Amino acid sequence: MKLLFSMILAGALAGISTGAEEVAKDKPIKVGQAAAEIASGSQLLDVRTKEEWDEGHLKGAKLVTLSDEGFADKAKAVIDTRKPVVVYCHSGKRSAKAAKLLHDAGFTTVHDMAGGIVAWEKEGKAVVK
Repeated sequence: MKLLFSMILAGALAGISTGAEEVAKDKPIKVGQAAAEIASGSQLLDVRTKEEWDEGHLKGAKLVTLSDEGFADKAKAVIDTRKPVVVYCHSGKRSAKAAKLLHDAGFTTVHDMAGGIVAWEKEGKAVVK
């Protein structure tokens, strides 16, 4: 009986642990981690406006404006849903919304870059102008 109880308790705790990892995965990542993700092959998605993009963007990024109708479908047309993607905007608010929309649309791994391009530049990272 003790063994059965121990096994049930262990299984319940494992389920709680997995849930906690899932929540942690969805938290915004810092610029350093975003840079490492990009360097390891993660896709890069800019969700700002075309005007903001023209002022400067991250090298290799694809532009899909969050406010565009059919945002998730447009994103699916330019990036692979099965590969990790780092999403950014100006300061982090739009990218958080975009990350949730992409996750809900079936993208497997979505990382929201905390602080957006403002944080990126503050860290001395290059942008394309």
